[in-house]
Amino acid sequence: MAVARRSTSSATLVLIVVVGLLTVAPVAMLAFGSFSAGLDRFGEFTLAKYVAAYSDPALLRVALDTAVFVLGSTLFSTLLALVLAYLNTRTDIPFKFLFNVLAIVPMMIPHLLFSVSWALLLNPSNGLINVALMQAFGLEQAPFDVYSMGGMILVEGLLNMPIAYLILAPAMASFDVSLEESSRVFGAGVWRTLVRVTLPVLRPAILAALVLGVVRTLASYAVPRVLGMPGRVEVLATWLYEMIATGFDPDYGQAAALGMSALAISVALIVVYRRLTAETERFVTVSGRGWRASTVALGRWRWPLFAAVALLSFVVVVLPVAVLLYTSFVPYAMVPSAEAFAQMSWRHWIEAFEDPISRLALRNSLFLAVVGATVGVALSLFIAYATVKSRSRGAGLLEALTFLSFSFPGIVIGIGFMWLFVQTPIYATLTALLIGYVATYLPYGVRPLASAFVQVHPHLEESSRVAGAGAATTMRRIVVPLLVPGVVSAWILMATMFLRELTLSVVLSRPGSEVLATQILAFADDGLWGKLSALGIVMIAISTGLVVLAATVGARLRPGGAAAG
Repeated sequence: MAVARRSTSSATLVLIVVVGLLTVAPVAMLAFGSFSAGLDRFGEFTLAKYVAAYSDPALLRVALDTAVFVLGSTLFSTLLALVLAYLNTRTDIPFKFLFNVLAIVPMMIPHLLFSVSWALLLNPSNGLINVALMQAFGLEQAPFDVYSMGGMILVEGLLNMPIAYLILAPAMASFDVSLEESSRVFGAGVWRTLVRVTLPVLRPAILAALVLGVVRTLASYAVPRVLGMPGRVEVLATWLYEMIATGFDPDYGQAAALGMSALAISVALIVVYRRLTAETERFVTVSGRGWRASTVALGRWRWPLFAAVALLSFVVVVLPVAVLLYTSFVPYAMVPSAEAFAQMSWRHWIEAFEDPISRLALRNSLFLAVVGATVGVALSLFIAYATVKSRSRGAGLLEALTFLSFSFPGIVIGIGFMWLFVQTPIYATLTALLIGYVATYLPYGVRPLASAFVQVHPHLEESSRVAGAGAATTMRRIVVPLLVPGVVSAWILMATMFLRELTLSVVLSRPGSEVLATQILAFADDGLWGKLSALGIVMIAISTGLVVLAATVGARLRPGGAAAG
C-alpha cells in the first residue's frame, strides 16, 4: 500500500512539473520579458518598457475604448441572457426548445466567422443588409456601420450571450418559488416581485455572468480585429498585436509589460468568478415540499415574444452560416435575387484551394486538430485520474495549475509563449502551436474526463478485483468503458477548439505554419470575401465532421456498441 501511494505521489509530481511548464512557464517568460530590453537582449533587467508603456499618450484612449467595449458587450449579453432565462423558466412562452438552440449551437460557430458574417451584412460599403435597404428606400448612405464601437458591442454581446444564459437559467429555475408567491400575497405585482425578490436572489449568478463576460471580452481578439481595426477602434488586444506584428520596430518588451497588467486583471476576475459561482450554489433554496416553478401568463405578448426569440435564434444560429455560404458562390456582394442566383459559381472555392497557402493551412489545421486533441486528451486522462481518484499530496495544486489557463487572455499568453520559444528550434513551427494549444485548452479536456472518473465508483473496481480480475482487466473491462463518453466529449471539444483557434495562431504562426484561422483573417484583410467564405464553410464542415466521427467511434467503443452497429 505504501509503495502504491509513493508511486501515485511520484506520478502526481511529474504531472505537476509538466502542467507547470505548460501554464506557468509562458507567464514567467512574459514577466521576465517585460523587464528585458528586447528579444535579442533577454535578461538585461530594465524598467524602461513599463515606463514606455504607461507613459504612451495612446494608452488612455485605448484603455477607454477597451472599457467601453468590455462593459458594453458584457451588459448587453447579460441583460439579453437574463430576459431569455426568465422567459424560459418563468413564463408560458411556446416552443421552449429554441432556448436550448440559443444556448448551445452558437458556441459551435467560430468567433472569427461570426464576426466576418456580420461584416458581410453590415459593412458600410457593400454589406448585404445595407445594400438592400439603400436599394429599397433610395438611400444615398448606408444606414448601418458595423465597423464601429456599436457594431463591436453588438457582435461580441451576441457571442457571449449563450455563456451568460447557461449561468443564469439554472439559477433562475432553482430557488423556491414560494418566495415569489409570498410577495404576491402581500400585494406586489409581477414587476415589483421580479425587482424586489427574484433579482436579489439571483444576484450571485448575475454577478458571475458579468465577471465571466468581462474576462471573455477582455480576451476577445476576433471581433476587435475584424470589426474594430477597419473602423480605427483600438482595444487592448489589437493594440498589443500591433506592437509585435506590425510596423518597422516591433516592441515585444512593451507588449509584455502591458500583457502582465492584463493578465493580472484576468486572474483576479477569475478568482472573483469562482467565488461567485460557489456563492450561487449556496443561494439555491430548497424546500421540503415538491414544487413547480410558477408560470407567468404572457397573455397577448406570448406570440410576439416568441417571434422575437425566433428572430434572435435565426440571427445568431442560421444567418452567420447562411451568409457565408451565399457569399462563397456569388461573384461579389449582391443582394439575393434571381440575377444573383443566376451568377452563382464555384469560382471562389476553386481560387481558394488553388492557393498553396490555403492548402497548407488546411493540412496544418487538420494535423493540429487530430494530433493535438489526441495528445491533449491523453494528458487530460492522467490529470483527471490524479485529481479525482488519487489522494496524493499535490492533487489540489495540480488541479489549480490545470485551470490556470482559463484566466489567460489569448493574445497575452501568446506573447508569453513567443518569449518562451524564440530562442529554441521549435519557434515558428507547428510544434510551438501544438504546445500552445494544449496548454491553453487543457481545462476543456480535464473537465469532462474528471466528470467521467467521478462516475466510476470505487466499489466497481473493488468488486472486479475480488472476483479475481487483475488491474489491467479491471481497467479494460470496467473503467475504460465507463470513461468513453468523457473521452469522446473531451476529444471533440479540444479538436474543434484547435481547428478554430485564432488568437494564439496570429502571434505564434509564421510562414510555413499558417492555419485556417490565420488564412481566413488574411483574406478578410485583403477584402477577398468570397474566398474567405469558402474557407469558413470548410472550417465549419470539418468541425461538424470531427464531431460526427468522434461520436460514432465513441458509440462503437461503448459496451454493446459494436453489436448495435
